[in-house]
Amino acid sequence: MDLVIGRVAKTHGVRGELVVDVRTDDPDQRFAVGTRLIGRAPKGAGENEYEVAAARPHAGRLLLSLAGVNDRGAADALRGTLFVIDAAAVDSGDDPDEFYDHELEGLPVTTVDGTAVGVLESVLHLPGGEVLAVRAADGREILVPFVREIVPTVTRDGIEIDPPTGLIDLDAAASERD
Repeated sequence: MDLVIGRVAKTHGVRGELVVDVRTDDPDQRFAVGTRLIGRAPKGAGENEYEVAAARPHAGRLLLSLAGVNDRGAADALRGTLFVIDAAAVDSGDDPDEFYDHELEGLPVTTVDGTAVGVLESVLHLPGGEVLAVRAADGREILVPFVREIVPTVTRDGIEIDPPTGLIDLDAAASERD
């Protein structure tokens, strides 16, 4: 499985610089000069390898120069490209409150009283915060805000949620099937 560490949002200037939305907690290491990046073109148009020539922060994003990408036209062709790394190459470490999305996907989700809710399908990174997309046994998608008040326990063995009244209604889904 691959992890996305950045996405080309647009070009910057006429010399081939790329504006990259960073999706890693260690951009200094992942986008260091000389680093080789795997770029996945949008809509499955293939993968290419690139070498970082320069990188600098700019307005909450990263301005990236790649070897061989020297003009606006070449940079425009990379718009939407995802830079990825192999998930096996990273580990969230020993901090019990730190996880990568891929470490959580597929974990069982239960309520604090032990009621099965479903399986974590993905973690959505939205402007308002992170949301857990849980696939219930009946096939429904349940969206759970990923905040400590609602998701008090996360381990590598499972996720416990304490949903407020009305966030999820497991009984209603069962009675709809009857």
